[in-house]
Amino acid sequence: MNTMQENRKDVGSFDEVLNSLYGEPGTAQRDEFRREAYAYCVGTIIHDARKREGLTQQQLADRVGAKKSYISRIETGSVEPSAGLFLNIISTLGLSIVRPV
Repeated sequence: MNTMQENRKDVGSFDEVLNSLYGEPGTAQRDEFRREAYAYCVGTIIHDARKREGLTQQQLADRVGAKKSYISRIETGSVEPSAGLFLNIISTLGLSIVRPV
């Protein structure tokens, strides 16, 4: 334990917080949290990239063959796009997937 944690009993690790709120890794509740967090992050990335490109949701939807309402739901993290649609969206927005080194 580091010195700050030794001095502050109210400070814990992020893993401890996640475990207490969403259960241990591998549990259904923790998996659902991970899925929702992932969808939110993906949606935020798409939203920010779309704005940088100066596109409306409708314009992006037209370019990738989706409905505007579906793009909106992706951007808010309500749904995860299929792998094919996700790749189409990021390509349309000038993004790419980079594998960590």
